[in-house]
Amino acid sequence: MSVAVLWVASPNSELLGSCGFFRVTESCRFFSRGHSLLLKQKVSRSSKQRWRFEGSRNGGVISSMVASPAGEMALTSEEKVYNVVMKQAALVNRRLLRSGADLDVKPDIVLPGTLSLLSEAYDRCGEVCAEYAKTFYLGTMLMTPERRKAIWAIYVWCRRTDELVDGPNASHITPTALDRWEARLEDLFRGRPFDMLDAALSDTVSRYPVDIQPFRDMIEGMRMDLRKSRYQNFDELYMYCYYVAGTVGLMSVPVMGIDPKSKATTESVYNAALALGIANQLTNILRDVGEDARRGRVYLPQDELAQAGLSDEDIFAGKVTEKWRNFMKMQIKRARMFFDEAEKGVTELSAASRWPVLASLLLYRRILDEIEANDYNNFTKRAYVSKGKKLAALPAAYAKSLLSSSILSSYST
Repeated sequence: MSVAVLWVASPNSELLGSCGFFRVTESCRFFSRGHSLLLKQKVSRSSKQRWRFEGSRNGGVISSMVASPAGEMALTSEEKVYNVVMKQAALVNRRLLRSGADLDVKPDIVLPGTLSLLSEAYDRCGEVCAEYAKTFYLGTMLMTPERRKAIWAIYVWCRRTDELVDGPNASHITPTALDRWEARLEDLFRGRPFDMLDAALSDTVSRYPVDIQPFRDMIEGMRMDLRKSRYQNFDELYMYCYYVAGTVGLMSVPVMGIDPKSKATTESVYNAALALGIANQLTNILRDVGEDARRGRVYLPQDELAQAGLSDEDIFAGKVTEKWRNFMKMQIKRARMFFDEAEKGVTELSAASRWPVLASLLLYRRILDEIEANDYNNFTKRAYVSKGKKLAALPAAYAKSLLSSSILSSYST
């Protein structure tokens, strides 16, 4: 199944994408119980590298721990993911301490003979974005040139990674192939990219405080797709959503930029990006129930299906019943909760990133509205947002982005 790549867009989607942000302190806690997800939060105001070419073408979430059968305390999925969030935030904070200024891109250090090749690499990434994610590509044009190129490079790597298990050659992909892809990632972060597209990402991660762990974790999500087609509970599903979508937010925040006036902690901003990634993937899952079922996959929590009086057989039968409608209402409610929390923090983004982020968030969330409009028939009808609705959402998103800017200004005075 397609991951929610770069901002909110899946690799095969033309929706604008974004990272989500909300203002919370480190005491933000998620508790998963049955169909609901309860959120308790405290609001806070307060060098270019050498490469070789082959071819023509790189706050926190906390929950209570659970005891293992042996009596040991085991981390929940939320806690495991939070450790990654804290690591990425610490990387950014260290950069800020070293620079003594607002975080932004490192200055170029150009090696002789590499500038034109690197420019060509980024251009190729832009061409891939323009070809496969048209609206997403237009959204990146609202960003500064340096950030735009970096986002293109991250998008392309995520798309290539997703294509390993969802593309035309997916049936030939083995765990060994994914191990090789991860080894190639390690080389990329060491400044030894394999091809032109890798070179663009290698340059990006050398200039922004991007940690390798989210990239590794996305590959782990691809491994999970090879060996797993059922999820017993939301805790398991949450981990999958983090692997294939929440990781994208953590990759992108250093490029999108945090507003210098923001009073939020770095940890809370990254945690918010994670929240929107989870919302994106939950939306993908609800939209693609029928498509996934035809591939023998069910990405819905098995225990919650059972509580609703449903089973895999009901999904394979593809009939919209009252039980199914009630079940879907609760799943949609959960996804909207994540979207709502993400929207609260768009003010933390740099001014240049707020409009595309808000536009993409509003558009992707509307997929849930379309599922409802289809009477919860996500078996044979694919929910999508029409071009007219997309265009109508842009002015509203722009107005909200200006409002966000004015709110930040009022905080600083």
